[in-house]
Amino acid sequence: MTSTTLSADDVLGRAQALAPLLRERAAEIEQARTLPADVVELLRGTGVFRMCFGADWGGPGLTSMQQTRVAEALAYGDASTAWCGIIGANTGLLSNFLDRAVAEKMYPTLDTITAGVLAPAGHAERVPGGYRLSGRWSFGSGVNHSDWVMSGAFVFQDGQPYASPDGSNPHESRQFLVPRSDVDVLDNWDTTGLCGSGSSDYTMTDVYVPEEHTLTFDTVKGTPGPLAQPESFMRSLCGVPLGVARAALDHARETALKRFDRMTGTAWADTFRVQVTLAECEAEYNAARAGVYAAMTRQWEVLSAGGTLDDLTPDERAASPIAWLHAFRTSRRVVSRLYDLLQAWSINRSSPMDRWLRDTTTMCQNLSAQDAILESAGAYLLGRPPRFRICLGIVS
Repeated sequence: MTSTTLSADDVLGRAQALAPLLRERAAEIEQARTLPADVVELLRGTGVFRMCFGADWGGPGLTSMQQTRVAEALAYGDASTAWCGIIGANTGLLSNFLDRAVAEKMYPTLDTITAGVLAPAGHAERVPGGYRLSGRWSFGSGVNHSDWVMSGAFVFQDGQPYASPDGSNPHESRQFLVPRSDVDVLDNWDTTGLCGSGSSDYTMTDVYVPEEHTLTFDTVKGTPGPLAQPESFMRSLCGVPLGVARAALDHARETALKRFDRMTGTAWADTFRVQVTLAECEAEYNAARAGVYAAMTRQWEVLSAGGTLDDLTPDERAASPIAWLHAFRTSRRVVSRLYDLLQAWSINRSSPMDRWLRDTTTMCQNLSAQDAILESAGAYLLGRPPRFRICLGIVS
């Protein structure tokens, strides 16, 4: 197992240092429709892929708040790169749900990259010692450069739905980890935004997966702790839209200081429209960001003290998924308003505003920004069963 001496500050500092280069290469990344190989290695060099491994693995063990700051820093340079960085960092989180000896063989280096789709879109037939996995999964962000691909699937035995032995689930689903070489990636990622994330569909046909390479989020097999939680993989992704919104705010302010009204000669910085819009956008951004970190910090306090998600009040527990969604949607709204503020200086492909508008529009189609989150949080607050339970860390 490769160890590291990187600290949380090291990872964040390296991510911040990489951002300007990512900004310079954003158009190239977008045109490639996947991360170029050398960009993947630059990203690996920041330590982002190992940031969720704890000290017992020799990793930096970043808190959820620190992970989110890394996401913001990378997204300040390029959203697609940040998106893939956060997806790939899930390796350390997933190790908590695998037997330690198995995980150590699968992840010989802490910089091993895992990608994939958790939705149970596949068919897993039980066979001696494991499963035969087939299916097609959509939106496999980062799958092109991954080492392992994790995919959700429903379990069958002799062609019939397999019920959990304890009776908890009439049709069991699991997560299956397979080497990238066993996966066929389809070249169908041609989108409005997040173009460089390479979030293509992928398929597998009758791939054997040993039992020990499967997991469910209701069984922690590693070291218990704040990151060994069912929804830990969802927490820091909202740092990507927040990082883009911060970049757009800074760009708009810099632009306003250089522009003059062509009809009156008045400096933009002296106009009511510019001043009010910038201030309102800052207010929205600050409130959304503060909500994310407040919810995360309270959750971390309880979990790091040995508590569980059940020890949070209903309001505290629901605050996290609501804050994630609010960060996504607020960031899109802020970028859209700034796009309109800068008018014709936004519309060219050479303008970062054009890419930020498309990136935030596309990332808001992710499940983290969908009404299913609000529906589930609202149901939970009303004492009703949430439909998308895992966003609240509920798995049974």
